[in-house]
Amino acid sequence: MQINRSRCYTCGKGVTYGNNVSHANNKVRRTWKPNLQVVRIELEGKIVKVKVCTRCLAAGKVKRAPRAARVA
Repeated sequence: MQINRSRCYTCGKGVTYGNNVSHANNKVRRTWKPNLQVVRIELEGKIVKVKVCTRCLAAGKVKRAPRAARVA
């Protein structure tokens, strides 16, 4: 499984396109990127890194994988 560049793993939220519009009504293309965080989750018994938006993280739609216990 590969980490998708700018798409949320759970909700599929991605880059949105539009225009910057100045006071003089000049229009320039721009992008809005979602606030994605790389999160370790447990998927089919394996720990995998995926990108998840902060809304899904806060809503608890993703269960983070537990950290491995360190052996001294």
